[in-house]
Amino acid sequence: MHPKASKYIKQLQLKKHPEGGYFREVYRSGELILPEHLPKRYKSSRNYSTSIYFLLEGKQFSAYHLLQSDELWHFYDGSNVLLYIINEKGELSVSKLGRDEDCELQLTIEKQNWFAAELEDKKSFALFGCTVSPGFDFEDFELGKRDDLIKKFPEHSALIKRLSKSF
Repeated sequence: MHPKASKYIKQLQLKKHPEGGYFREVYRSGELILPEHLPKRYKSSRNYSTSIYFLLEGKQFSAYHLLQSDELWHFYDGSNVLLYIINEKGELSVSKLGRDEDCELQLTIEKQNWFAAELEDKKSFALFGCTVSPGFDFEDFELGKRDDLIKKFPEHSALIKRLSKSF
């Protein structure tokens, strides 16, 4: 493991995440939005906002998943991160999170888009933050099923095979 990644995992008390990598929630708004004030895709109250630290190391990746809220990614340290986003029409876009000239320090992934991420430099790590509003709830998280995603987006099957989990 990259020494800096190990340092951050200990310092920030990160735990393994179901989609890959390591994380820890660092903020959850104390105020709630009631279901009657939210779009119908939400079945219960949501905090105004939540945020986490997230770390990928080496060949780890954040597997294809979908959220019901927009998510902002903020770069902190390490390798550039490649984000692969497939929208509802099946169009793929690739964005880079990082400090290099061709990167963004902050990116937004719009709700209801499938997305995955990996490191540009597989010998490194990346530490970044993710902010979700309305706040994150695992009820709104869908981890992509490889076969279902390939059926839905066959033109992206090679990428989906590489950045998804089989179950």
